Order: sequence, then C-alpha cells, then structure tokens
Amino acid sequence: MSDVGGSVDWDVRAASFDEEPDHGLRAPEVRDAWDARLRRWLPIRPADVLDLGCGTGSLALLAAEQGHRVTAVDSSPAMVELARGKLAGHDAVVLRGDAAEPPVGEGSADVVLVRHVLWALPEPEKVLRRWRELLRPGGRFVLVEGVWGTVAPAGIPADRLAALLAPVAREVRVESLSGDPLLWGKTVEDERYAVVGTV
Repeated sequence: MSDVGGSVDWDVRAASFDEEPDHGLRAPEVRDAWDARLRRWLPIRPADVLDLGCGTGSLALLAAEQGHRVTAVDSSPAMVELARGKLAGHDAVVLRGDAAEPPVGEGSADVVLVRHVLWALPEPEKVLRRWRELLRPGGRFVLVEGVWGTVAPAGIPADRLAALLAPVAREVRVESLSGDPLLWGKTVEDERYAVVGTV
C-alpha cells in the first residue's frame, strides 16, 4: 500500500497481509478469479503496467505471468521486500516510493493499475491528474476500489470515482465486483468495483 490508511503501519501489517484471501490470492479459485479479471482489463499484447500501492505484489505477479512488463511501487519497505520475492524471475521491478508521486517517468506506462489505494489518498483529483501524466497515449487506468463497512463506511463510491476520472480519460467504464464472491474469498455486502478509463 502507499501512504494510506492513516495511522496503519504497513511494515507491521506486511507479515500477515497475504492472509486475507483477496490480498495473498493463495486459494486457486480466488487467484483464478483475479487472473480472469486482469485479462479483461489489461491489454492483450504485452504492455508496461505500473502497479501503484502494490502491497505484497499479488496483482503485479498475475500481470507479469500474463506477459506484461511490470513496475510495482509501494512505500512500505516490508511490502517491497515481499513483492520483490514474489516477482523474482519475472519481467518486473519493485520500487519503494509514494503511490501518489511514483518514482517513474512521464509517459512510461500503458496501464496504471491501482487496487484499494486511491480512496485513502488526499486530493484524489490531483493524484489522478498526476497518474494521467504517466500514461502513454491510448493507455488506461484500472482502478479497483470500494466502500467498505456499514457502521463507519470507508472508501469512495463508484459514481464519484467515475466523475473524478472523467476529466482525464476519454472513456470510463464501471464494473461491479460485489457480486463475485470468488474475488474476495467470501460473499460481500458492500460496494466493490473496478473503473477502467482509457486516455
């Protein structure tokens, strides 16, 4: 994760992070569900994928296994170490840095892939403009977000994220993910979705 979640110490959380079914993707059916979604969201041909707030690198690994060139970024040294272990031997590099201001050049990516990060960053409009600068013409955003919890919900609703993305993407599509328990390793009642935006 990037510098998200307020006071969460991601270095401390790193050791147990992959115990959540949708984090570690250890169950074959959960892994297969995410693999299938990524195949729909990412380009068919090998592309340069920038995974921001990559955590332990589970989605980055799937993208690399699909033949994409992956640059994964996270601010937590412990997460970066785990991600480097997962991605060893693949066409991938893992960098330590802030997801909102990643240490990569403008126009260096075909895809900006972000899962459960944008909701917790201050000034998401500014962050999306910055991420747009990283994309090549014809590139795409793949943003997986949600609104979690019922007592004190946290997150960003799909309609709000789609509206925030509209000024920097020529086409924006929202895909609900709440109804697919395989993605989460359980049935979920809250709002979970992906927004894919083409630039």
